[in-house]
Parts: sequence; structure tokens; C-alpha cells
Amino acid sequence: MTPASSPEQPIGLAVKQDPQPQPGNIVCKICGAATFEAGKKFGTFRKQFFHFRRCAECHYTFVSNPWTDFPAIYSDDYYHGKGPDPLSDYYAELSNYERTIRRYEWRGIFSAVASLVALDRGTKWLDFGCGSGGLARYACSRGIGAIGCEDGSIASQARSKGLTVLRSAELSGYGGSFDVVTAIEVVEHLTEPMETLRQIRRLLKPGGLFFYTTGNAKPYRKRLLEWSYCVPEIHVGFFEPATMRIALANAGFRPEFGQYLPGFEEMMRYRILKNIGCKQQSAWERALPWTIISRVVQILVQALAHPIGWADGPCTQ
Repeated sequence: MTPASSPEQPIGLAVKQDPQPQPGNIVCKICGAATFEAGKKFGTFRKQFFHFRRCAECHYTFVSNPWTDFPAIYSDDYYHGKGPDPLSDYYAELSNYERTIRRYEWRGIFSAVASLVALDRGTKWLDFGCGSGGLARYACSRGIGAIGCEDGSIASQARSKGLTVLRSAELSGYGGSFDVVTAIEVVEHLTEPMETLRQIRRLLKPGGLFFYTTGNAKPYRKRLLEWSYCVPEIHVGFFEPATMRIALANAGFRPEFGQYLPGFEEMMRYRILKNIGCKQQSAWERALPWTIISRVVQILVQALAHPIGWADGPCTQ
């Protein structure tokens, strides 16, 4: 998913001059508390140093000099797996919809959401930052009225599959329209996360569900820059569960921590397979004891420990 933006700097792979660290009075974008310098990391795709700051209160960590040329970042190369995230190939998912390993994730998310809210043909579901639209497509195949929102170059290809895929600028007329909004691996891409969380809150009906995924930075607090998820060209914000609780509350949600929901096994299965470079379903991986594997990995990295968000009552923000 790419935030809407106009180009601000040219794309290029040449080494960039190391920008000076930001002033020390930058406040947290989540809770407004003071932040401190948390290190710098040299990009592997865009050759420059990225500076990190961390909140002393909610532990939100963010890139203080993010790369914001979004059309260059989220170009066709990105969606072909030739950009900062080589493990993702959205075009392969489009052409191999029935056998892509991401079907495990879609199936898992659908099961998790179905365990939290009643889904039927009247349900209105928005997948925010939908990429190639696979999750919305999967939900539609189960009889749900699902649409997507995507600003990246892949959006036109998702529409070619018959999906309704809006641009984020088109959502202003959809206030209070959705029973469910999902944002799968989106919030870590956002330079202004609170703006987007408030936008999502406005889109939900009273009683609606916000279900999302993002990496859990808590196990990596002391070694964040070594975490494989720390790809500063695209991942510019890192959340701990307590950070997300504060962010959701400040955006007008009621945060709720849950248990190991139905579908989490499938979601972990996808993550594990993706990170070892597997792209399509096969006999060898189907033979693995995924119930055990997913539970063990979840205990180790707490990847699915973030709270969900409920839209209790009309939106007042």
C-alpha cells in the first residue's frame, strides 16, 4: 500500500549524502511525548542513511527522514518484487491466485474476522491498502461485499479482476459505510499514521471492526535495526502492542487485546513461507505440522499480539 502523495525527490540508487539528524525536540506522532535518537541504518535499496527516533513513553520508533517519493517507491518494480521488498510479488499473486501462498493469509484473516463479527451478504468490508486486491477478492468469493483501496501502480491490475478498488482520495464520501476495515501490513508504511487511523475510524459504522496486521517491535526493542522487518525505505514506523493501544484509542477506537484467534495459524503459515522465499503452495509444505510450528513462532516473536480496534458509537473526530 502507498500513501497518496506527489513526488518530492527523484528515485535513484546512487549513494546519497548522509542527511543531518533531525533536531532533538521532535515529538512522538502517536502520543506527543518527547523522542530521542535511536540510531541510523544505511538502506539496501536506496543508498542513504535513515535516522530513527523513539518515543520515551509509548516506544513508537520511526524514520525521521523517510523517503517520500511514493510513485517511485511503489512503482511496478515494487509490485513485481524488484523493489525494497523482494519477498513480495503481487503480480505473481494475481496470475497464480489459486496456488499462491498468500491464500493462507487471506483464509486466515477471513476466519479471524468471522470469529469477531457476523459476516453475511449484507456485510460491507474495505481492505485498506489492498495491493493486488487478493483479500477483497477472497472475501467476495465467500459472498461478502468487499472492496479495496490502493494508491500504488498495481491498482489498475486489481480492477482488471472485476474488483472495486478506490484511491484513498475517493474515500471521503464513504464515512460510516463499512462493517469491517482491514489494513494488512499497512501502518508501518505510513509517515503520518494517526491521520490514516482517524480516516479509517470515520469509515466504520458504529460497532464496526478494524482488523490489521503489522510487525511487533517489542521483542526487538534493543536491536530494532537488526530486525529483518526494518527496511527503512518502506517501513517507516514500528509499533509495539502498547503503542498500538494508544494509537487506536487516540484515533477514537476501543482497543481490545484478544486470544489466539481462529485463522492465526494460517496467517503465521503465510509469514513463515514468505520469509523462506516460498511463493506457491506445494506438497512438502502442506505436510508440515503447522499447528505446532505457528504456535511456537507466535510465542517467540509475538507477531499477532497487537490489539484490534472497535468503533463504539458514532465517530466524533
